[in-house]
Amino acid sequence: MISFGLDADDLADTRFALSPLMDTVLSLRVLREPGLSAIHAPWRRATVPRITGTLDTALLASLVAQHRTTPDFLTPRPERFSASFAEELAVVRRTPAAVVRRDLLDAHHPDPLPAPLHPALAGDDAAAALRDSICELLHRYWTLALQPTWPAMRLVLEADMTYRARRLAVGGARRLFADMHPNLRWDGGTLHVDNVLGDFHIPAAGRGLLLVPSVFAHKPAPPVTADQPPGLAYPSRGVATLWSAPTRPDATALPRLIGAPKATLLTLLDGPLPTVEIARRLQVTPSAVSQHLAVLHATGLVTRARDARHVLYRRTPLGDRLLHPDDPADDGP
Repeated sequence: MISFGLDADDLADTRFALSPLMDTVLSLRVLREPGLSAIHAPWRRATVPRITGTLDTALLASLVAQHRTTPDFLTPRPERFSASFAEELAVVRRTPAAVVRRDLLDAHHPDPLPAPLHPALAGDDAAAALRDSICELLHRYWTLALQPTWPAMRLVLEADMTYRARRLAVGGARRLFADMHPNLRWDGGTLHVDNVLGDFHIPAAGRGLLLVPSVFAHKPAPPVTADQPPGLAYPSRGVATLWSAPTRPDATALPRLIGAPKATLLTLLDGPLPTVEIARRLQVTPSAVSQHLAVLHATGLVTRARDARHVLYRRTPLGDRLLHPDDPADDGP
């Protein structure tokens, strides 16, 4: 068990941060163990073909120990709310060789280092070279596996932080941690993290607590070593929505939303038409058409322009997207 001692000032300094690098490193667990999380199976199926034969997958796999821990130096504490992947990776590149060696050994303890990590034992120059190789590999892996979906991931993570911040504001620390994960317990100013490797207590001592929601964390992940400041990656809410296939639109939904007459008008107006011609085609009165067109124009779904004696109506790009949600948006050059 690992625990954090937090007084009132530490709780006041509790903050959230995003870490694309942390999620990149934690995603390696899913690559290594397909059965770890069924939620991420669609992501894994799409990612494996992209990286196989392109990246050094043996070195990637070696960064996750048999007991699923990862080296602390690969997930540096975010210094601001939303650092970029490149900014976080630059911190890793500055890690001293001795720290690289220590964190690799700590992560794999009591097992020996896998063969791809043996250079860490061959001296500082070799350990530094291994660090740089790992950084380059993680950058390429991020580009292929995570960067395309990071905007969607970020929305999920920010929604979780909003939810957690509200629980903290309404019910304090006890409510904040109550439904974060079964392995977390708040008791008398101490946050206990159960079912993890390690057995030590970290007093916050005025340093606050950093909380990092993660798409790929399957349970709370505190630092592996006791000399790190209090910080915790935890599983974000809403992750299951990321990889699910979008629901196909119901063809009957638009008439139910705006009414059958307006839906029919919107379908008809893929080119400019005057009111009288619309009325002729639909076999209704021009005044009835005008009433519906006024509403569609007021809501930005159709545009109008005068041409001699006639006012011409045409569907707008917003109307196109409402009518054809499956089509890619065309916002012009």
